[in-house]
Amino acid sequence: MTSHSDNLKFAYWVPNVSGGLVISNIEQRTGWDIDYNRKLAQIAEANGFDYALSQIRFTAGYGADNQHESVSFSHALLAATTTLKVIAAILPGPWNPALAAKQIATINHLTNGRVAVNVVSGWFRGEFAAIGELWLDHDERYRRSEEFIRALRGIWTEDNFTLKGDFYRFTNYSMKPKPIDPQPEIFQGGSSRAARDMASRVSDWYFTNGNTPDEIRKQVDDIRAKAKANGHKVKIGVNAFAIARESEQEARAVLDEIIAKANPEAVQGFADQVKNAGKASPEGEGNWAKSSFEDLVQYNDGFRSNLIGTPEQIAERILKLKDAGADLILLGFLHFQEEVEFFGKRVIPLVRELEAARDRELVAAE
Repeated sequence: MTSHSDNLKFAYWVPNVSGGLVISNIEQRTGWDIDYNRKLAQIAEANGFDYALSQIRFTAGYGADNQHESVSFSHALLAATTTLKVIAAILPGPWNPALAAKQIATINHLTNGRVAVNVVSGWFRGEFAAIGELWLDHDERYRRSEEFIRALRGIWTEDNFTLKGDFYRFTNYSMKPKPIDPQPEIFQGGSSRAARDMASRVSDWYFTNGNTPDEIRKQVDDIRAKAKANGHKVKIGVNAFAIARESEQEARAVLDEIIAKANPEAVQGFADQVKNAGKASPEGEGNWAKSSFEDLVQYNDGFRSNLIGTPEQIAERILKLKDAGADLILLGFLHFQEEVEFFGKRVIPLVRELEAARDRELVAAE
């Protein structure tokens, strides 16, 4: 029987950068300031969300003219909540693993273990140039990220940690206090061969861009087969942009308006930047490699997951993503505070009913 612990998890993108989650001139009642985000975190926590994911940006672009730093912002949200877990995005390059390990271990103690990290392998080449960071080729970025994760885990769990890597070196380093158990979860993103292979070796969670259940299943089967061969387990998070309305017609009209009011110049600028991501992978199959203009209006192909319609339609589609192997749905919204609350009150309970019905079917079949 599927246990309660196997219920899908729900996360939302923290709007700690300005401009919302779509590159469009449509009205977005979403703030990027701390007061808005504290209230949003409390709304999410009260309405069934498990995680929040903060974003990392160093420079302006694509509507994100203002950006709060992810780790310190995540700590502020944790301080305003009691059960919500917050995933802080971290970039190898700007962050050294010693700094990241110390920051996260301290926040871990301050928040009773509710902080996690999302190791981002770097996809805005212009940012790296602006802050004087070396830009590595696609697969090298993932090789560095894997070494970064191995360093984090080593520092968090070992005394006299030593690593003689290609990117990082540690000699008899003992950090105390170490994080309380269970250890901070490590998330990563990607869709490329290098990203999937890295996840199958070292990450707890693998985020992939939005897609159909069939395409998600292909990635899941690939990652899990490789992880099993490595004696490793990895969970899967799927990105989605949710438009839940009382009627499908109303929800589709919102999507049409988002795309109709898209900022073509900003979308094209974003498209040019992400050529350094998925399309730069040797096999050309990473994030954004096959994204259309409409897909790119939402940063992480969120429209492709098709969580657009009535609460009942969305709940059914979420269960199909779960059947494809998703363990978590990472959600973006147009108007975050109102829509996170609506989603939590109207969609998540339907998902739980469907999961419970599935459990009963499994028991009956035994």
